[in-house]
Amino acid sequence: MTTSSPKIARKIWEAGKKRGLSILDAPVTGGDKGAREGTLTIFAGGTEEDFERALPYLKIMGENINLMGGAGSGQNTKLVNQITLAGTMTGMCEGLAFAKACGLDKSKVLDAISGGAAGSWSLANYGPRILKGDFAPGFFVKHYIKDMKLAEEAADEMDLDMPALSLTRELYEEIADGGFDNEGTQALYLLYDPEEE
Repeated sequence: MTTSSPKIARKIWEAGKKRGLSILDAPVTGGDKGAREGTLTIFAGGTEEDFERALPYLKIMGENINLMGGAGSGQNTKLVNQITLAGTMTGMCEGLAFAKACGLDKSKVLDAISGGAAGSWSLANYGPRILKGDFAPGFFVKHYIKDMKLAEEAADEMDLDMPALSLTRELYEEIADGGFDNEGTQALYLLYDPEEE
């Protein structure tokens, strides 16, 4: 259920098949809150039969559980999630820093934009943490960097250029190099507003 290379997930599935074992790759998203409350989103890759057999157990951990395709498809979907999150997190952090620089009340701005097109899970869950100066991990900076590198490797194998993803990874590496690798992904905000530290 960890996030790993889709290529590795397929190799594990093949090795399991040779031994008569059922294998699913089933990475999750939903942060620390989703894990505690059993509301994770789970992306599974494998056979329909194995998925149906595992589903009662997956339902203990999550609510939005999807079979995405064959072996490695769960990992590929998690990488799509992490790529999409890259733009969301940088946009949120830059937007809140811009609001502060304009002299706006960041809390009012967060409430106002959350109901519009900018609304997202990250804005609803990480935005309030940023406003409180809470950079404790729901998901570690160092793990997000690992996931972005996995996505870049997979994209390279398909000759797919992902400049926004690469830029976001570089920004997160800057945060990690500054000693924030064990903080939550919302610590990216500190690049834009170091006074919040």
